[in-house]
Amino acid sequence: MANKQKSVGKIAGTILNIILIIVMAVLAIGIYYIIQIKVLNKEYANVFGYTFFEVATGSMYPTIEVGDVVIVKLTNDTKENDIIVYKEGKDIITHRLIRKENDTLITKGDANNSVDKSIMKQQVLGQVIYILPEVGIWRKILLTPQILGLITIVVLLLGALFMYSPNNKTEDENNDKQKN
Repeated sequence: MANKQKSVGKIAGTILNIILIIVMAVLAIGIYYIIQIKVLNKEYANVFGYTFFEVATGSMYPTIEVGDVVIVKLTNDTKENDIIVYKEGKDIITHRLIRKENDTLITKGDANNSVDKSIMKQQVLGQVIYILPEVGIWRKILLTPQILGLITIVVLLLGALFMYSPNNKTEDENNDKQKN
């Protein structure tokens, strides 16, 4: 029975370590993202040639909904029918590329009736490679300082719980028993 408990404890410890590594990686990317946006005053973070944006309007419905997060490969090498992210003034827009005319691009939101005014190829930030549905809502919830602190405390307590085993006695305690 003791061996079974040790095996379960080792498995739980390994799972906890994996979760801790994932949490630390997400936290590191989050800190890097915050530094680039808040400290270095960049409009978006560049994480190994990728970035992400939360969609704020329904112009791409039903393909992309408000609150979805799009993962974007930073490139201006795009083709017709790609969903692209581009900068127009201070706005960052996610629309479908419907036509290319040399360095001029015509885009349109899937839910819009008319095409957008043309943009230049240089305005393109990148191509949407993945859509994470409703992640924006969860991101807001999980990144609330109170929730983030609670998650950290729970992970640390679980780690301490799995590291502590009442069957593990110190060498001094074992030596004392052997002397008696």
